[in-house]
Amino acid sequence: MKILYEGSECDGAPSNASQACIPPSPPDTANWDPDGTHQKAAGRKALLLTSIYIKLYIFFSLISAVTVFLNILVIISISHFKQLHTPTNLLILSLAVSDLLVGLIVIPVMTVAVMESCWGFGDYFCVFQFYISFLCTSLSLGNLVLISIDRFVAVCDPLLYHTRITITRMMCCISITWCCCIIYDAAVIKKLCKCTGITWGNIIDLVITMVVPCSIIITLYMKIFVVARSQARQIFSKEAASVSGVKTVQANKSERKAEKTLAIVDFTYFICWIPSPFINFFNLF
Repeated sequence: MKILYEGSECDGAPSNASQACIPPSPPDTANWDPDGTHQKAAGRKALLLTSIYIKLYIFFSLISAVTVFLNILVIISISHFKQLHTPTNLLILSLAVSDLLVGLIVIPVMTVAVMESCWGFGDYFCVFQFYISFLCTSLSLGNLVLISIDRFVAVCDPLLYHTRITITRMMCCISITWCCCIIYDAAVIKKLCKCTGITWGNIIDLVITMVVPCSIIITLYMKIFVVARSQARQIFSKEAASVSGVKTVQANKSERKAEKTLAIVDFTYFICWIPSPFINFFNLF
């Protein structure tokens, strides 16, 4: 007995069903591409993805380069010119150093982590870049808290500012801030490597590193704003009594400009910084 199939031929019926003659599968018409249309589309998609990939790398590289250049410029300017050696500028110098670390380490490494599908630098470097990222965030907030305290004393108690805020005291405060951030973030990273999920430590860390500093900054700047506004009104009201009313209009404009500037600076800072720790916190769920 001969069993015939299209495109095949078997002699005799097999004794076992598993050895039966199986007809060939029909041609795959779904992927049939006689003119290469699908292949060309896939090639164009690959080129587009490669182009976007390169442009993103260039974009983040430019951000990193600009960050490094501007912060080095600030560091050199404050360090070189003696007339810039003031308590407030020392805080700006400290902030520039922490931001320089962001441009040198955090942005390049995070760019690679986001763009590439796998991490190729090992576990130790992964922990190191997380540590530097946490450290830079803590240092930035610590420096901004010190700046808000410095401005609060300068505006609310200007007569005692130069006796209370000296270069020596400010250098001590900056050194303490750096030491506390280095030690605290090292302890946090060590704990994160051992624990997973939400713990009381994560909640306490969020409160210490974000909620408390931001609350201090907001409170102090609100007090600065209220005091500065009342002082400006007193000064311009006295001047308006003896001069023409043109100055009153100018005073109101300058007051509104100061309000807008302060609001924009604070709003921009919190928009840029606050989402990061909260996103990291909720990712632990």
